[in-house]
Amino acid sequence: MPAISQPHQPDAGRRRRRTYRLVAAAAGLATVGALGAALPAGAHDNQHGKPLPSRYQDVQLLSFNDLHGNLEPPSGSSGRVTELQADGTTKTIDAGGVEYLATHLREARKGNAYSITAAGGDMVGASPLISGLFHDEPTIEALNKLDLDVTSVGNHEFDEGAKELARLQNGGCHPTAGCYNDEGFEGADFPYLAANVLDDKTGKPILKPYWVWKKKDVKVGFIGVTLEDTPGVVSAEGVKGLKFKDEVETINKYAKVLQKQGVKSIVALIHEGGQPASGSYNYNCDSPGAGDGISGLIVDIAKNISPSVDALVTGHTHAAYVCTIPDPSGKPRMVTSAASFGRLYTDTTLTYDRFTGDIARTAVKSANHVVTRTVAKAPDMTQLIGKWNTLAAPIGNRAVGYISADVPSAGTESPMGDLIADAQLAYGKELDPGTDLALMNPGGVRAGLTYAAKGTEGDGVVTYAEGFTVQPFSNTVNLQDFTGAQLIKVLQEQVSGSNAASPKILLPSTGLTYTLDLTKTGADRIVVDSVKLNGTAVDPAATYRVATNSFLAGGGDGFTTLGQGTNDLVGGDDLAALVEYLTANSSASSPIAPPAANRITVVQ
Repeated sequence: MPAISQPHQPDAGRRRRRTYRLVAAAAGLATVGALGAALPAGAHDNQHGKPLPSRYQDVQLLSFNDLHGNLEPPSGSSGRVTELQADGTTKTIDAGGVEYLATHLREARKGNAYSITAAGGDMVGASPLISGLFHDEPTIEALNKLDLDVTSVGNHEFDEGAKELARLQNGGCHPTAGCYNDEGFEGADFPYLAANVLDDKTGKPILKPYWVWKKKDVKVGFIGVTLEDTPGVVSAEGVKGLKFKDEVETINKYAKVLQKQGVKSIVALIHEGGQPASGSYNYNCDSPGAGDGISGLIVDIAKNISPSVDALVTGHTHAAYVCTIPDPSGKPRMVTSAASFGRLYTDTTLTYDRFTGDIARTAVKSANHVVTRTVAKAPDMTQLIGKWNTLAAPIGNRAVGYISADVPSAGTESPMGDLIADAQLAYGKELDPGTDLALMNPGGVRAGLTYAAKGTEGDGVVTYAEGFTVQPFSNTVNLQDFTGAQLIKVLQEQVSGSNAASPKILLPSTGLTYTLDLTKTGADRIVVDSVKLNGTAVDPAATYRVATNSFLAGGGDGFTTLGQGTNDLVGGDDLAALVEYLTANSSASSPIAPPAANRITVVQ
């Protein structure tokens, strides 16, 4: 069956399709004084005597990325941003939640007659229970209400495969879960762009590769791509029948297509990103020079994308930055990312030149803004959240465990990751008493657990919904046999090969210890003699039974050796393993304490 088979579409008469949004007419934001070279005030069309428009028109581009279905305010560190103060100190600000994001975006649009809202992918996938339980239909509904105009796909849009992505775009009830209400699911009002995602059989993009926003005589084209390495970070089933092409080649190809159609103002939506030099959302990325405050894959991508592309909206790394990175001609170009989970949005001013049809790039201005929770909630979003929470409550509010303190998900070795690994080791021993250890990928730990009550459950209570937010992927726990030499190689793959530039440190179950020496490079960062299990050095010739989730067992995240195990045994759901562990090892009178996160000794 083709990967892009279209699901049933609801009655077209009930659909609301927008080609662009008309915001109340008002003067655009002023940019810089150098742009005053418009036509003289009061110039008229000689034939009709009507005033001619100004040569320059400011176009507001509001953007965000990596929402991941976080409709409610995210908790813990996932719901905060760090702000750099004038005196050099920093402070944290609670941020996020679509009730607040809607208010901020609607307020930002006021006074901007030409306003576009775009996103950089991963709007869905790895979502909290309120969205994930319903195959992310609630998030698509929320994005429709946010008046999102266009987004690229991200890697998480493929968590359930291309057919499910097509359903999110076009509507129709879920093939197995059915409809969640009498109205059915109408799909996204906005286009998902997937220029570099091709059907393996037809060789054509599975969704639109580009889209053009138009208002009067102003046209802005958008090209959307996801990272070429999507197959390396998504389960094999999710990308079955698909090819993912190079980001730069794809964008440059469609930039030429748009130019031939007379569209010269172009924005690339790229679900790939970089690592900023600062954790503060408002740091100066261009100090001391253009783009010096950012590293990672997006830098090379930005330097090679055609100069005909005027700005890049990026994502994937969940980082915050507003940088100028030179294009191939040496001209500065804006590259932005708004962190994740709806905590920030980016406001960029693109100055459109009516004479050339292009963006006056010297006038581009951009800044990230915090989605504070001090503004009024958007009533329509509150209603939407209430509707879906009512459906989710019987499942989500069930208490599954108790914790004595916050269990954070941050850090090289996170307590939350260790706790998951311990749960998988315990589950593995149930399947096979010979199970020796478990390893958990950091990207699969989507949040921590907070001690403070989120609702009415009480402090320290862990609900099923909170557990779902931590582990929303529906992976299975798999057992495999590896030699000690292979186990050491797995640890080395954390910091070498495809993970050399951006290490992915696995979270180990209790008993596995080693030293990570960050003063060295590549595989040498793993001190081989320090790798021990329950105090005994790992024997390269011995066989070890290892529990991982199905994503890692398939060699995901660059851990190719984990895809070479033997004597495979596929177990049950990984979230169920965590729930079972919490229930068995904690109670109201004896809550579980966060792991000490001391299994990896880090040398810096």
